[in-house]
Amino acid sequence: MSPKPSQETPHQPGQPGFEHVPGTDPIGGQAARMWDAGMGARRAKKRRGDANAVVPDAEFRSYYGRAVLKPPVWTHEIAYYLFSGGLAAGCSMLAAVADARGDVLARRVLRTTSLGAVGASAYFLIADLGRPERFYNMLRVAKVTSPMSVGTYILSVFGPLSGAAAVAELGALLPEWGVLGLLRRVAAPAGSVAGVGAALTGPLLATYTAVLFADTAVPSWHEPYRELPFVFGGSALAAGSGAALLLAPVAQSGSAARLAAIGATVELAAAHRMETAHGLVSEPFHLGRPGTFLKTARALTVAGVAGGVAARFLPRRTGRVVSALAGASLLGGSFLTRMAVFEAGVVSTKDPKYVVVPQRERLEARQRAS
Repeated sequence: MSPKPSQETPHQPGQPGFEHVPGTDPIGGQAARMWDAGMGARRAKKRRGDANAVVPDAEFRSYYGRAVLKPPVWTHEIAYYLFSGGLAAGCSMLAAVADARGDVLARRVLRTTSLGAVGASAYFLIADLGRPERFYNMLRVAKVTSPMSVGTYILSVFGPLSGAAAVAELGALLPEWGVLGLLRRVAAPAGSVAGVGAALTGPLLATYTAVLFADTAVPSWHEPYRELPFVFGGSALAAGSGAALLLAPVAQSGSAARLAAIGATVELAAAHRMETAHGLVSEPFHLGRPGTFLKTARALTVAGVAGGVAARFLPRRTGRVVSALAGASLLGGSFLTRMAVFEAGVVSTKDPKYVVVPQRERLEARQRAS
């Protein structure tokens, strides 16, 4: 039997018993003090980083292993929209360069391709929205803080400019006299002005989708928010260069080969950082279909740049075949890059560890810093 505590024997450190306060539960008071003492020891061990702490570090888990985030509601039409929008932007920039250099055939095919690509972009976007009137409804409100709203206006400005530049190419088919002759003389300068406007708007069209993706809670889209604009922008320039190498004569594709090297360098460098610099969140870019897409895209892009440079030093007929293959490789690499980014984001929402673990790491980092 332990000695009965009393007011005459106050509790001393290291001795059993405690001071009883009238009107309180002595057993409950003793339990509370023992609990506080135990919690204090646990906190002290945690502050010292004691490996033998009473409470072990919590392991990652979610409710029955279920996903924390819902997968994106976007379908693959958005991935196609990313590619076609980037292709339209890249072609508009290459067309402006060809116009400045006097490469008529290259300018013509690039402006036509840009118009076709921006039309495909509008189609894929409306197909994802479900009803055409929803695109019009998006134009009724301008919200600067919304990447989707800003992107809708960018597409609405770029589309008419690209279309005007492409239609201006028809001026060469008009007669040289009368009213139609006047239109023929006006078509060339008007096309140049519209082409410059499309080229200036092109980088915005190519990169706003990266901001749109990074503005979501999807881990593998949100974390590489610094790299995604460079990945998409470089990929767009490589795609436009690929269209020029595929469709234009070799004699007029020299600038396309050089710009393909610049765009590919920017894209590959940013993609490498996106795949390696974000810890666990970078993992989906190496797994399954996203990993296969990115590896294939990298190989196609490098092969396309090498083929575009080599085509200029080969005989005419052989060089034309190599140039076309290089252009197709660049276009395929750009398409697979967009598909890989889209698929990696979807994968990162299905496994809850990509959401919970980075959050805990950021919380611990802030606690250490404070």
